[in-house]
Amino acid sequence: MMNVDDRLNALRRLMKERNLSAYIIPTEDFHGSEYVGEYFKVREYLSGFTGSAGTLIVLSEEAALWTDGRYFLQASRQLAGSSVTLMRAGQPGVPTMAEFLRDHLTPDSIVGFDGRTITERFVRAVGKKTDTKKIRFDGSEDLVDLIWTDRPAMPAEPVWELDVRYAGKSREEKLGEVRAKMREEGADGLLLTALDEIAWLLNLRGNDVAYTPVFLSYMIMTQDKAVLCVREQALSDELRKKLLQAGVTTAPYEGVEQLLHDIPPGSRIWLDSGSVNYRLMHCLPAEVRKIDKSSPVTMMKACKNPCETEHIREAHVKDGAAVTRWIHWLKEKVESDAGEETERQAKITELSAARQLEAFRQQAEGYLGPSFSPIVAYGPHGAIVHYEPTEQTDTELVKGTLCLADTGGHYLEGTTDVTRTIALGNVSEEEKRCYTIALRGHLNLGAAKFVQGVTGQNLDVLARGPLWEAGMDYNHGTGHGVGYVLNVHEGPQRFQWRSSTLIQNVPLEEGMVISNEPGVYLEGKFGIRHENLVLCRKGEKNEYGQFLYLEPLTMVPFDRDAILPDLLSDRERKLLNEYHALVYKTLEPYFSGEEKLWLRQATGEI
Repeated sequence: MMNVDDRLNALRRLMKERNLSAYIIPTEDFHGSEYVGEYFKVREYLSGFTGSAGTLIVLSEEAALWTDGRYFLQASRQLAGSSVTLMRAGQPGVPTMAEFLRDHLTPDSIVGFDGRTITERFVRAVGKKTDTKKIRFDGSEDLVDLIWTDRPAMPAEPVWELDVRYAGKSREEKLGEVRAKMREEGADGLLLTALDEIAWLLNLRGNDVAYTPVFLSYMIMTQDKAVLCVREQALSDELRKKLLQAGVTTAPYEGVEQLLHDIPPGSRIWLDSGSVNYRLMHCLPAEVRKIDKSSPVTMMKACKNPCETEHIREAHVKDGAAVTRWIHWLKEKVESDAGEETERQAKITELSAARQLEAFRQQAEGYLGPSFSPIVAYGPHGAIVHYEPTEQTDTELVKGTLCLADTGGHYLEGTTDVTRTIALGNVSEEEKRCYTIALRGHLNLGAAKFVQGVTGQNLDVLARGPLWEAGMDYNHGTGHGVGYVLNVHEGPQRFQWRSSTLIQNVPLEEGMVISNEPGVYLEGKFGIRHENLVLCRKGEKNEYGQFLYLEPLTMVPFDRDAILPDLLSDRERKLLNEYHALVYKTLEPYFSGEEKLWLRQATGEI
């Protein structure tokens, strides 16, 4: 059985045969998905790093992997013992991928990659940075496929329909709205490659991508036609009929390249080079004029309609009841002094605790499954931002420190994502101090009121301010958008202070769902994160403009056992008490007996 270095060397032999000086292996599938099916986990196969973000570059004598701050600790551990160098993206002195290639390659070198997994925009950016060396690119071949002998099959799970009573609009209505946007832009055609955009537009869902109910597909639209390129076995005859009634014909998944080749010269095609892969971009005839900008579906999908927002609230009530019940269960199991012998025979571990939370969620009607791999991180594991417990790392939960739980679910009514940090028994003053400071940031951002036109970048300081005052920070964004029974991480809305040419800072609009999740991570000690999803809503309108505010969707109490009330301002204490009163009012009908008494205490005033 080959190890990481054996696989890298096998790849290098193929590179040498093709005169390639470098080979790039990203995380993405052919559609830029964050989470990917087993078939597409090429970077994981070659490097051993399992995080959901990262790019591996292999040279003839060395290899390097770039990932972001969420995964620095995880990547350093998983790459240990291999010849792969970790590049902590964005840190001082760490070169970008383009700079690395420029500095390590000789003039006229050829850089290879599977052109279906890298975007045209990425290749342009690398080309611009390496222009002085006249580096060339070859995206014609998936070399890893030649060495991955037991590679899983490409997925083709059954596609299913999300009823219009949940979607709020029919696919015919949505197609009409997209065509109106195309006319405004003067576009003859539109190419869609993002899986969540296609699923949302057609009110369809699937199971081809881990934790994300989407299906492998491409879509090409004109004013009078729409073609869905999809894996043939994924669609039932009934769904094909319904699509045909809406004016959508189907074609083989692999047939998209020929359809693009056949576009008439002079046509104006709307596409986004930031999401369309390199191979598809080069299938278009040279005479086709490209309108290169974000898809119109991006913002339509991001701004939830009234039907979607009403259902999203319902999903969060169900989810809040499950997570709150689990917190009570966990604290009682770990902290109880009674039945000590029984407790020793049935240890609570990170994995068993995650399974119990999943069991509570499964009791809710309309529950579909997790929206991402659950993070239940005890003690030092909490400092690994995207830690996932495994059989090898699974740790028993005992009294005396914090447990961070970042989990979420898909329901027919919407998608959830919540993080709570739970005090198991008495925790240290340092843990309480950090918990409270991060909570202050969470409360301040959640209470934001702002005029239309403000972006998430403008508001990020509200969450980080209390931490900055204490000389602390966290190495991830403060918040991401969330889809409707789709991607748990959805753009373009976000809370993030860093600016980048790759990040689109759009104004926050009514109907956007965003996470609010500041944290504190002390390596080797503990991690803290407080995450609610919030809904952007219109407030008052006056001579200064239209104001907006953030409505909390998540209904789960924060752990009062970990809060130092004296660190909260009067305003922050009032915000926390108001939130807890809302949580109690919302969840009280779902609890009874001893659980209800605990809920009243957990949401009591500070």
